[in-house]
This record gives sequence, C-alpha cells and structure tokens, in this order.
Amino acid sequence: MPEFLGNRAPFADPDARAIVAGLDMDISIQSLVRLYLAGICGLGYGLRQIIDAQRGQGINIDSIVVSCGAFQSELVRQLFADTTGVAVVAPVTGEPVLFGSAMLASVAAEHFPNLTAAMAEMSAIGNTYTPAQIAIQNFHDERHEAFKLLQAAGRSLRKCELRSAADLRVSNWLQNKFDRQTWDY
Repeated sequence: MPEFLGNRAPFADPDARAIVAGLDMDISIQSLVRLYLAGICGLGYGLRQIIDAQRGQGINIDSIVVSCGAFQSELVRQLFADTTGVAVVAPVTGEPVLFGSAMLASVAAEHFPNLTAAMAEMSAIGNTYTPAQIAIQNFHDERHEAFKLLQAAGRSLRKCELRSAADLRVSNWLQNKFDRQTWDY
C-alpha cells in the first residue's frame, strides 16, 4: 500500500502510511520485479478507490489520460487499466504537460478562439489500453480487497499507537505528580 506521504483521496488521511506485506529474503532480480509490480498495482488500487468514490457521487469515469514518468511504460499503462478497470489513454506527445502550456499560450495569443479548439487542433490520442477480462480482472478484484484490508489494518494500528502514546503521556503525568508528592507519615 503506497501511502508513504498519506492519503489525499478518497480518504484525505494525511497520517496514512505505507504498508509492505509479503516480503521475504529473496534478493533476486525476479523478487525486485515482483516488488516493483506490487507497488505499481498498489498505486492503481488507490486510483481505483478514487474512481469508485466518484462513481458513488454519480460521476462516470470511462477513461484515464496519463502522461510522463512511469506512464511512459506500456506495461505500467496496462497495469493501471487492469487495476482500475478503466481504459488508460496515452496522448501522442511525449510531454503533454508542456504541450498543454503551449495550447494555453496559443489561446492567449488568439491563434485559437478557446482551449477546446486548440486541443482539437493540437493534440491527439495515441494508444488506448483496455482492462483485461475474467481471470486477470478477478485477480485484481481479489488484490484490491486485500489492499482495502491492509488500509483498514493500517488505520487500526495508528489508532492503537495514538492510544498508546496518550496512555504513556497520562502515565508519565501521573508518575510526575506522584514523584513530586510529599508524604507525611
């Protein structure tokens, strides 16, 4: 569960922390690849939760447009389609963020009347990665349920840690009071 810096959505939980489960002592390249793929899938399951929350509010998400970073990999694009259950679309341009700035500039320079016109003329969709069916879908459905259980376990652990910290503060306060107490015998 890749919540190293908290969970921004859909739970808005800044105290959430990552959980890595199932590690062993294997130091092979295959083990590193499995860990990397598990991390990518964890990111996809987190995005799936956001998509599910949006669907719960009546917003239908039928595709995700990705760019840059790890999304330059066709494997990562396919994994996100599989883990989210939503088509992943890659733009033709290699630098869509910079290209978006160019579109905004073209509208500001009045080369196009609006951003919609600039986008229609200047951009294009490249490959579309559709979610896998049946066996792979079932695999990711089961892993997503396990992901949610790990999130719940993480929240439960944090509650225990908070209670333990609070108990320790109370205990220390009482001990201080007790130590400073003068006793008349």
